[in-house]
Amino acid sequence: MKKKLPPLNWLRSFEATARHLNFTQAAGELNLTQAAISQQVKGLETQLGTMLFKRLPRGLELTDAGKAYLPVVHECIRRLATATDEIFGQGKARLLTVCSNLVFFTNWLAPRLHRFRERYPEIGIRFTSNIWQEEDGKEADMEIRYGKGTWPGLEADRLSWDELFPVCSPVLAGGVAPPETPEALSDYTLLHVIGYEEGWGYWLDQAGFSHVKACQEMQFDTLISALEVARQGGGIALGRTSLVREMIGKGELIAPFDFPVATSEAFHLVRPAFKYIHPHAETFRSWIIEEAERDRP
Repeated sequence: MKKKLPPLNWLRSFEATARHLNFTQAAGELNLTQAAISQQVKGLETQLGTMLFKRLPRGLELTDAGKAYLPVVHECIRRLATATDEIFGQGKARLLTVCSNLVFFTNWLAPRLHRFRERYPEIGIRFTSNIWQEEDGKEADMEIRYGKGTWPGLEADRLSWDELFPVCSPVLAGGVAPPETPEALSDYTLLHVIGYEEGWGYWLDQAGFSHVKACQEMQFDTLISALEVARQGGGIALGRTSLVREMIGKGELIAPFDFPVATSEAFHLVRPAFKYIHPHAETFRSWIIEEAERDRP
């Protein structure tokens, strides 16, 4: 048989008293009398069947049971207060903050945002870049990042199912024609992106051309930079289906030969696990997953 939950006011009195270790200060915080606080704590102890405080001559001290119970009660009250404010209070109109991988935002998300705005005009969104992830990710409700989908403490929804393949401008700098075969890549500048496990080395191995060595290389800290240099004719980049489809359609990039390699890395929408998610964040999550499913092979 399940144990009956204690009244919320008893739990609030316990939590405030445990923080202050003083009935009088807890009473002042909750706008109650000291006697009322003491009585509610006693009622809680009676229902739980154990003492939560040691009454000492000079104050209070938590028992082992009180120490174990306090973090749970504190977190529940905090989450309830946050949810109440966000759904029914001023927080209801706050901006939804999404921290996004820059190349994904520019090449995939931005062209689709008008559909979200048309469907949900009442939801305001603030986008930040996660180039400096440690700084920007802390404030975000959700984040779009690249990887294999497993990050401690986070839940992830996959947004892309890409293939890797070389891309370049139809005409390279100096009027040089694109390579006609993978072996010809050794005569061109390869554009590498730092932080991607599945880069040029991975593609060459999987496509069966691990013996090919480029004469020149350039490195970038973002894929958006490498793709722009490729678009300007500065070298050969590795394209990902979801990111280069539009540029290929416009004729800004071409795939000089057909050797696609499936990726295990992907773009994901992530959020803290076991944490309250604002209704606006849930709405955005449902919408972006729907958009991603449209592109799924």
